[in-house]
Amino acid sequence: MKPSPEKTALRISLLVSVVSLGLKLSGFWLTSSTTAMSDAAESIIHLLAVSFVYYGLLLSTKPADDKHLYGHERVEFLSVGIEGAVIILAGITIIYQAVNDYLYGHNLRELINGAYLIGSAGLINLALGSYLVTVGRREGNMIVVSNGKHTLTDVWTSAGSVATLLIIQFTDFVLLDSIVAGLLAFFIMYEGFKLLSYSVDGLMDSRDPEIDRLIRQELSKDLPGGMIEVHNLRHRTTGSTTWIELHAVFEKQLDLETAHNDATSLEKRLIDAVTGDVIVTIHLEPEGHHEEVHDLLKDADQERPLEDFI
Repeated sequence: MKPSPEKTALRISLLVSVVSLGLKLSGFWLTSSTTAMSDAAESIIHLLAVSFVYYGLLLSTKPADDKHLYGHERVEFLSVGIEGAVIILAGITIIYQAVNDYLYGHNLRELINGAYLIGSAGLINLALGSYLVTVGRREGNMIVVSNGKHTLTDVWTSAGSVATLLIIQFTDFVLLDSIVAGLLAFFIMYEGFKLLSYSVDGLMDSRDPEIDRLIRQELSKDLPGGMIEVHNLRHRTTGSTTWIELHAVFEKQLDLETAHNDATSLEKRLIDAVTGDVIVTIHLEPEGHHEEVHDLLKDADQERPLEDFI
């Protein structure tokens, strides 16, 4: 079976990340620069994150089984969250080292050669990150997109490192090494917080504004057949699958087969309206007062109020 574009993209990311890390480590060993070290440290974290993300993608594409009845796509949010967390951890480590070098000083050397090596790694990551973001957006896979954005973040740290080494080479302003290292650390931590925020939103089933707009836009159109109205709309998106639940009210004397066909018609419209895989669950209700329709549930043994469900 031919591997999916997402798997191919992450395999390429793993391979290229190893090459990029090798160049950056060489630049650090040549120069002893904290800025170069911060760039290399970020790449080490990135390589570890890509490895975990790749595992997460493999797991997320597994079909539902007896233990995981809704599939495995939610692991996407966990993967993205861990990547964001390790980015933040890398930023904290870099700030510590920058402060340490500022207080106790350090010797720099071979700055031009180090700039060549780090600059080469930056160009490689620019091409890789652009490729990953393009593939991730085309395939609707946030795991690949987040990995691509992290890679592009690496480009900025490399550019800052190269500029810093060149400025120090020609001005002998050694303190700049610690200053830039600290600024780069705050920048990559900001990127990490954004990924962490996406992860928390996904794990908490936060509403996707664009998908919500598409669903409500479809429901605002004429409803099929004997369907009078819909209410209690809920939806969540995990990976490439959107789950939609709603209640549909039908004319009181409508037979079950006709009501089911009308519900199925609305289900198809919702599936066509939303990008990706869509699973729709529609609860059928007869015309009448809402509480009376659900009168049989009033003594249901549960802690939450019944209104949360009906």
